[in-house]
Amino acid sequence: MTLYVLSCIDRQDSLERRLAAREAHLAYVGANRDMVRIAGPYLDDDGLMAGSMFVMEAPDRAAVEAFSAADPYVLADLFERVEIHVWRVSVGAIA
Repeated sequence: MTLYVLSCIDRQDSLERRLAAREAHLAYVGANRDMVRIAGPYLDDDGLMAGSMFVMEAPDRAAVEAFSAADPYVLADLFERVEIHVWRVSVGAIA
């Protein structure tokens, strides 16, 4: 298994769209805890949610892409940009 960072940046002025899809998104993430090691929202300077970041453990990039494609936030067209990067822990630990 390999670690990946899935980094998603919200479209401008999309907080209402995010909040409308949030319950479904959280349920989806909860149902995929076998892949999601740690996750949470990016915050803007006012402390409002402005994106999402996941550290995921998956067999390959395709699995992370499939997870992302089915995310209710993606289905709600919330994100301006989505990036996936292979990642390695150098300091600290991922439980």
